Amino acid sequence: MLPQMRPLPSRPAIHAVHRRTSPAPPSIGGLGQHGRVALVRTTKAVVCRSVASPAANQGAPAVERPWKLSDARLVLEDGSVWNAKSFGASGTQVGEVVFNTSLTGYQEILTDPSYAGQFVLMTNPHIGNTGVNSGDEESIKCFLGGLIIRNLSICTSNWRCTETLDEYLRKRNIMGIYDVDTRAITRRLREDGSLIGVLSTDQSLKDEELLEMAKNWKIVGVDLISDVTCDAPYEWVDKTGSGWEFNDNQSSETFHVVVYDFGVKHNILRRLASYGCKITVVPASWPASDVLNLKPDGVLFSNGPGDPAAVPYAVKTVQEIVGKVPVFGICMGHQLIGQALGGKTFKMKFGHHGGNHPVRDNRTGRVDISAQVCQFFLEMVRKYITLIVRVFW
Repeated sequence: MLPQMRPLPSRPAIHAVHRRTSPAPPSIGGLGQHGRVALVRTTKAVVCRSVASPAANQGAPAVERPWKLSDARLVLEDGSVWNAKSFGASGTQVGEVVFNTSLTGYQEILTDPSYAGQFVLMTNPHIGNTGVNSGDEESIKCFLGGLIIRNLSICTSNWRCTETLDEYLRKRNIMGIYDVDTRAITRRLREDGSLIGVLSTDQSLKDEELLEMAKNWKIVGVDLISDVTCDAPYEWVDKTGSGWEFNDNQSSETFHVVVYDFGVKHNILRRLASYGCKITVVPASWPASDVLNLKPDGVLFSNGPGDPAAVPYAVKTVQEIVGKVPVFGICMGHQLIGQALGGKTFKMKFGHHGGNHPVRDNRTGRVDISAQVCQFFLEMVRKYITLIVRVFW
């Protein structure tokens, strides 16, 4: 017997209703042709409803099925509710929903401190097939609030795999949901901009309660750097593994680089070390005078999460260092340099997240594929840029 489907309600007033169904041929029992077991196909539909019309959300009586049922919800601040299946940790978590277009590298994304305070939706539909391993970690822990995917692989196939994605997230108390229409959510984020959402496996909470949580949570103006930076200075010595090395012309000259940790990724430090740099990593609030006393050859302001305007202490530090030693910024660090030189930042409608963004050099016409995780755009006036940026690798 086919499972009963509840009717799809209308979406919030600002959107039209989207409904997709596939043909539902009758169930086939017993053995199929030539004695093979035949598969039973069932009707599928986009599972999205609206908090605004609870009367239409009444479900059919529970029917036992030999597969996992929806046990989680994603409630967005626009009032849409997306039923899903959970993996990883359970509970209720609030965050900003952003999408990432990378085809692989989900473990690096999970451990990227720049995603603190966010739920990452992977546009690539098949996630988890390579499992996880200790070599792909970009930090000592997972910082994002949750992972949203279309299909969770039921098996792993990679010689470096040590555990499944589900096991990995459970150990680190990170929520994940799957079997949700990630394409429809991505289109909504592209139209409306990044949205605050709530992930929950708590069936005792009403949709309206989760919606209120989403509407009351903010990410702009919040200092997220203080939660991801290191506690004390340390020396970094690990290099990129020989199997991944592509630098054939290493310089014999050694540079001492001080790295401000606003959420730095390990591979940035590995690359610097592979080029012969001596690396000292300091916390985000470390005094500029103490850094200058180390007489570094240069200072790197690292990547990191959140709003650069919410960390005036970091901007002040950059101002005290700029012009005294060569500096270089990545992501958050680049934005802090811009603010220190008189520029302004504002939040983009939706951030550029992924490892496959084409960027064209208008001078030559050449197109390169770039990796980007920026959510804030720099509006810098040319007359303010007096800094000579020195690249160390």
